[in-house]
Amino acid sequence: MNGAELLGHCLAKPGAWQDEPWEGDVVAKVGSKIFAFVGTGEAVGVKCGRNRDEADEWLRRYPEDARASAYIGRYGWNSLTVGGAIPDDEILEAVDASYEAVVAALPKRERP
Repeated sequence: MNGAELLGHCLAKPGAWQDEPWEGDVVAKVGSKIFAFVGTGEAVGVKCGRNRDEADEWLRRYPEDARASAYIGRYGWNSLTVGGAIPDDEILEAVDASYEAVVAALPKRERP
């Protein structure tokens, strides 16, 4: 999977849209919230659990290709390397789960 395919998967979600809140840093949002940090497509930042303990399961399974996201890692966000040991289907499932978690936390007026 490449960065364009990853971004395409993100943007195919209901209500999803692309933003670039920081120069050169592409993200996928639903409503006003980010559900995937896509960047250049080499890795994707997604919400992998309700807290750090749940998200750490990814770090145990893929120590070389999963790491806690800077600044927001304590809230269950991880950065998953694309094209490494993590199978593409698992990365896409993580994106889907991140999207669902973010949608569930949105105010009803912002939900797709």
